[in-house]
Amino acid sequence: MADKQCDALVIGAGPGGYVSAIRLGQLKQKTILVEKAWIGGTCLHVGCIPSKALITAAKFHEKLKHASDFGINVQGVSIDFPKMVHWERDIIEKFTGGIKQLLKGNSVETVMGVARFISPNEVEVTNGNSTITIAAKNIVIATGSVPSGIPPFPFDGERIISSTEALVLPEIPKRLLVIGGGYIGLEMGIMYAHLGSKVTVVEMMDQLLPGFDAELVRTLARSLRQKGIECHVNAKAKTFSGTVGNLNVTVEVEGSDRIFETDRVLVTVGRKPNTAGLDIEKAGLKTDARGFVPVNNKCQTSVSGIYAIGDVVGNPMLAHKASKEGEIVAEIIAGHNRVVDYLAMPAVIFTDPEIATVGLSESEAKEKGYNAGIGKFPFGASARALTQGATDGYMKVIFDRDSKQVLGFHIIGPDASDLIGEATLAIEMGSTVEDISLTVHPHPTLTETVMEAAKAALGEAIHIVNR
Repeated sequence: MADKQCDALVIGAGPGGYVSAIRLGQLKQKTILVEKAWIGGTCLHVGCIPSKALITAAKFHEKLKHASDFGINVQGVSIDFPKMVHWERDIIEKFTGGIKQLLKGNSVETVMGVARFISPNEVEVTNGNSTITIAAKNIVIATGSVPSGIPPFPFDGERIISSTEALVLPEIPKRLLVIGGGYIGLEMGIMYAHLGSKVTVVEMMDQLLPGFDAELVRTLARSLRQKGIECHVNAKAKTFSGTVGNLNVTVEVEGSDRIFETDRVLVTVGRKPNTAGLDIEKAGLKTDARGFVPVNNKCQTSVSGIYAIGDVVGNPMLAHKASKEGEIVAEIIAGHNRVVDYLAMPAVIFTDPEIATVGLSESEAKEKGYNAGIGKFPFGASARALTQGATDGYMKVIFDRDSKQVLGFHIIGPDASDLIGEATLAIEMGSTVEDISLTVHPHPTLTETVMEAAKAALGEAIHIVNR
């Protein structure tokens, strides 16, 4: 006999798990949420939220260095990094408390401990010397992902760090070598560059942000050079030696070995699904070759009553994707007819300038058989961007020339993370570039760039010469 029984058991309290549990509670399902360490998961504690807090603080510091451009003379600016980290941790504490209250308010029982399957409908949860069993009609796996490492550079939390340690360092490193030029590496690298570190990025592929629109990457690469960040592509990190503050890293750059001196090495080569210790085979489940849990468009696994959501089911590994899947699964468990059927999943990179994309790129649209065209509007022609002193980048819309339907948006520039929301809605609603161009946007705002890009697609842009 199990110690506890419920309608739904959610394993993992990240942005997929806690959202799913809250929605289950709203739908009057008796729900238990199991979490081994942090309510809010990686995203809240060592991912999205703390990184954006420090990125915001670092960007503010960078802006102060250029305050004289606005006629503001600032002197004596200094950084109290421990206090900055404390401020970041305080945000996490407040948000964690809010989630706990929401769980309680929706009658979700939270059990802290490490979960492992003992059968398809029963889980054992261990917390220290205490162990209980929970039987559930439905089980949701929402265990997320963990940083991937590379064999020559094992994580030790000191010399070789992951993004987790990068958010709580005791000091700002004078020199930082970042292995991996993906979004995490560039976000962290730019953040520390804004705080005064000499940052070097090495990427094994032939461009930074592999898989992203090449024009976006070129624009960002130019900004990185202006910030003094040294970047090397086609570069393979091989070995290292030394101690914190005095490390020598050997990197093969375009066929030749180079030695880079650095204080610490940040490895950001991706993330992998977190299923270790879950004993999913005892539930009758198997992962694929990459360790992901296969699911259908209802997030159902191969075992009836067991679901999986978020990073553990595969790319894209995004918090908002996990949350959406968490809501869908909760509604399916409650008897609603739901499937994962979104047309567009936005992605944001909090670099400087920010990058945000949704939908198809121009090349992807052509590969799918569309008569693809683009409309593009530079932030340098935006009145609001000029008043912010943030004119790098552009707004680009991809559309089908025949139907005028919007297929994608690619943004690099100020507040791209906020602007992508309208773009995503446009795709979900099947909007045309004409719909957007006819919609009145307030002036002076950055949202006008969405309208102007749509007008440019039609050859009707007002504030640039049409192509």
